[in-house]
Amino acid sequence: MSEKKKFYITTAIAYTSRKPHIGNAYDIVLADMIARYKKQMGFDVFLMTGSDEHGQKIEEYAKNSGISPKEYVDNISNEIKGVWNSLNTSYDKFIRTTDEDHKKCVQKIFKKLYDQGDIYKGHYEGKYCVPCESFFTASQLVDGKCPDCSREVIDSKEEAYFLRLSKYQDKLLEYYQQNPDFIKPESRKNEMINNFLKPGLSDLCVSRSSFKWGIPVPFDDGHVVYVWIDALSNYITGIGYDPDGSSEKFNSLWPADLHVIGKDIVRFHTIYWPIILMALGLPLPKQVLGHPWVLVGEDKMSKSKGNVIYADDLAKRFGVDAVRYYLLSEIPYAQDGTITYESFINKFNTDLANTLGNLVNRSVAMTNKYFSGKVSKGEICEECDKNLIKAADQCIKDFYEKMDSYHNADAVESVINLAKRCNKYIDETTPWALAKDEENRDRISAVLYNLLECIRLLGIMLSPIMPESCDSIRAQLKENNTTLKFGEVTEYSVDEAKPLFARIDTEKVLAEIAAEQEAAKKASEAENVATIEQITIDDFAKVELKAAKITACEAVPKAKKLLKLTLDDGSGAEKTVASGIAKWYKPEDLIGHTVILVSNLKPAKLCSVESQGMILAADCSEDDVKVLFIDNIPAGSKIR
Repeated sequence: MSEKKKFYITTAIAYTSRKPHIGNAYDIVLADMIARYKKQMGFDVFLMTGSDEHGQKIEEYAKNSGISPKEYVDNISNEIKGVWNSLNTSYDKFIRTTDEDHKKCVQKIFKKLYDQGDIYKGHYEGKYCVPCESFFTASQLVDGKCPDCSREVIDSKEEAYFLRLSKYQDKLLEYYQQNPDFIKPESRKNEMINNFLKPGLSDLCVSRSSFKWGIPVPFDDGHVVYVWIDALSNYITGIGYDPDGSSEKFNSLWPADLHVIGKDIVRFHTIYWPIILMALGLPLPKQVLGHPWVLVGEDKMSKSKGNVIYADDLAKRFGVDAVRYYLLSEIPYAQDGTITYESFINKFNTDLANTLGNLVNRSVAMTNKYFSGKVSKGEICEECDKNLIKAADQCIKDFYEKMDSYHNADAVESVINLAKRCNKYIDETTPWALAKDEENRDRISAVLYNLLECIRLLGIMLSPIMPESCDSIRAQLKENNTTLKFGEVTEYSVDEAKPLFARIDTEKVLAEIAAEQEAAKKASEAENVATIEQITIDDFAKVELKAAKITACEAVPKAKKLLKLTLDDGSGAEKTVASGIAKWYKPEDLIGHTVILVSNLKPAKLCSVESQGMILAADCSEDDVKVLFIDNIPAGSKIR
């Protein structure tokens, strides 16, 4: 490392279950912007990102795909890299948790913690969410489902190793108090204290024995290291940490200056990770930034909802810098942001095409038209000039303040407001009207100089957000002075004007997107039909279908989707079924009807209701479900 002050920044490593969508990509775009800004400020920056590649979900996905887990994660990790590269992110290292040096170091970390008594062997029994790979107590569930992703959980009981979180609880709370800026935004810290630390920490399960795809516990072949020690340790293994003697690189970079993560994994990075570091005797990261989510409208992105937007697809259609600009200007510091194709195009046309692009294009074009591309700093200074320079000075001050505290959307707003002020300045000074009289030549030159100098400043401030577009601005100005102060350049000799952003025809592009989505939906439906797994008559014979009459029905408290049905299936004993049809039926609509019951389905508890089967219904459309009534069939009749 050089003698410049270091800045080590990381992103959360992306999970290799599926291709990352634009919400997942916000991590790396935000971190890249911060890294570029810090480089501008003279820091020696090291940015690390990567992929998290172990776990039960990966093992299941690989099995369903008919390939090995390693082949599966190789493919997805390459997709992640492709998306990151499509967004022009300048990371210094991409770590994979399947890297051999990472795996060996994780085993050493686990052994060290076990040998010193911070990890012990026990048994775990509780609720487990496979998609989130998280254990929960019954009280932590919401409507009987995972509190993080709202999916079904399963009962899990297995032998496991545990990390003594409780041992370090008071020490961690003391660290919070002594380092008030450790967690940002402030609301995230309050959540950790009130929801987890004050109620008391339970020891953390850090191994699994029910699946094999993971790093083996070095002294117990029946266990693999669980995600928390495996994935979280990447921040130190990736820069050369080793319990037996760390590298010079690690010693120069650690502690990390900033972890950039999504708000949903703040607990893991501000409770589990600091305690792991404390147990290892290592300093804690200086700050954790838990950014908000990127929603589609008001919903989280979900493939099942069909509302997923991919960053690389957006970049191909609208340009890389447009995607970066939207994410970094539209997602607030603490509240969730939103993206739709309509909002994206509107932001593009308003800020990039109309405001910034128009300002650069006509300022450079007028300089070429009236002065053959050359203007010098003038001595004439009217009131509107003073106001413009004052606005530029204030913008620079606001930019530093907002960027230093990671309020990037506010920083971008200040910069775009300066661009708007420049456009107003053009309207105030009317260079085209002044050009009609040769006596106004010095005045026009001064006006154009003021505009070009402001554009230079805009290019410097926006370069961490839109690096390619700002390179184009510098090229058109033919000026590489990066001092963020008005008046530093005394003369401009500009190149020809080249449009930065072409205005988008909103109606046309939205129609194209809708047509593409419809075609993709039909192709997916055709593929699903073609790939439905065939079963044998023996498989079908295992399913017992019976006619059952609904004798009672009621809503399930705290579960908006569920109805509790009491059924007479002719066996003499009532059966209870919890069915997710409350959106389409009221209890009184169902009582007295006969339905088709899958009567030999293994019972499952849904929101405290033991469901002893399932009734058949038809998905008539995306938002219409109809229960199959067979009212002319006696209860108890077998359906063949």
